[in-house]
Amino acid sequence: MSETMIRPEARTLVLNPRDNTAVALSNLEAGTVTPQGVVIGKRVPKGHKFAVRPIRAGEAVTKFGQIIGFAKDAIAAGDWVHEHNCGMGGADGTLHHDYAFAEGAVAPEMVPVAERATFQGFRRANGRVGTRNFIGILTSVNCSATVAKFMAEEINRSGILADYPNIDGVIPFVHGTGCAMDIQGEGYQIFRRTQWGYTANPNLGAALLVGLGCEAFQIGKMKESYGLSETDTFQTMTIQEIGGTRKMVDWGVERIKEMLPVAARAQRETVDASELMLALQCGGSDGYSGITANPALGYAVDLLVRQGGTAILSETPEVYGAEHMLTRRAVSREVGEKLIERIHWWEDYTRRSGGEMNNNPSPGNKLGGLTTILEKSLGATAKGGTTPLTAVYEYAEQVREKGFVFMDTPGFDPVSATGQVAGGANILAFTTGRGSAYGCKPVPSIKLATNSDVYARMTEDMDINCGDIIEGVSIEEKGQQIFNLLLRIASGEKSKSEQLGYGDNEFVPWQVGATM
Repeated sequence: MSETMIRPEARTLVLNPRDNTAVALSNLEAGTVTPQGVVIGKRVPKGHKFAVRPIRAGEAVTKFGQIIGFAKDAIAAGDWVHEHNCGMGGADGTLHHDYAFAEGAVAPEMVPVAERATFQGFRRANGRVGTRNFIGILTSVNCSATVAKFMAEEINRSGILADYPNIDGVIPFVHGTGCAMDIQGEGYQIFRRTQWGYTANPNLGAALLVGLGCEAFQIGKMKESYGLSETDTFQTMTIQEIGGTRKMVDWGVERIKEMLPVAARAQRETVDASELMLALQCGGSDGYSGITANPALGYAVDLLVRQGGTAILSETPEVYGAEHMLTRRAVSREVGEKLIERIHWWEDYTRRSGGEMNNNPSPGNKLGGLTTILEKSLGATAKGGTTPLTAVYEYAEQVREKGFVFMDTPGFDPVSATGQVAGGANILAFTTGRGSAYGCKPVPSIKLATNSDVYARMTEDMDINCGDIIEGVSIEEKGQQIFNLLLRIASGEKSKSEQLGYGDNEFVPWQVGATM
């Protein structure tokens, strides 16, 4: 007892009886005796892991009852477990999963239509429902980004929006691509889907699409591909066709002034929760993400699915290593195999780029306690709840199926969310452990803090503190709180990121392929 100290504040958590690691819920100093009866050999930071029993070199390291990596060297009980002694791959340097398909897809008990939760949304002519009512200015190419900004700035300076209180604003969706690309390539197809998806998103009451004129992405070809025509809520023009920058800006300002009263006809009405399409994101994850905010959001997803709604899990590099848990929930072998096809695409993509899938987690994730992508992915997939996986979509594809679905996207949050919004998402929930500053016009973004420290530091940015789950609040109670907030935000209450004005710069289409 003279060499060790039993510290009453030493709080730890073993997530599964099969685990050979535990999570430190407070900083554990060297010499601390943990509730598992092991002595901490070297300081373990809060949110990080330590071994609860000896782990042989090459043996699997486990958390959540799953493999999160393999011991690089022998790890003693009480040792801090992190990237210095835990890595990817077993004895042969690879991780093998049993991709069972459609064996755990149990249909949820649906809430009768008459008993469903409701919110106040904007019913569009095509039957879809928006949670916001913006006018968007999309740009076919970076060369038309400046005129789009000039149009929005002139409308905002004019004060005319004060006459239309149920229009949330005019947004220029500018980006850095649209030319110097292979028009027959995958990147072009992705970009075209993204542009059309934003134009069609139910949170836009009207849209302009403006270009330069000579770019690779031709507006006329897009209109032809999707059977689009000019209407009182959709207009297009190029700088070269109209005769220069000033004429283009004047044209856009006049078109927006004509669109304002048309878009303002939309009024909020009572609709049921089946009309919500929730995008799921996590950024700045930490060791608490898979313990608090992600499973709580997953519970809210289960509630939404039972109401007939839709939730989109994405960020394919951040489900890598946990995809075997999703394939078991697939409603069919075909759906499960489509997910694995996307996993294999990413493995090839990273090889061609000179990278590897374990380049994710980020340095910030590791500081927060995440060691490998396997650990991060197991926590990230918890956002998807427990209901069956009904469909898998490619980036920016229109989401047609109800229930829990997956969309292939990168892990970079703005790029990932852009694909989800293009797919039709009308609201977004974002879990964060390090503290992410993000907004997503035209879709409201709700921030869920994984720990109480980041919530206290960034209260103006965080909508809900999930850190109190560690203090005893149940996952179910927190999930219901998240679901209730989703309904209120969908009905017009402003999220923290909206109050701060985020969302004007977060339209970031995925660029795949060479820039030529």
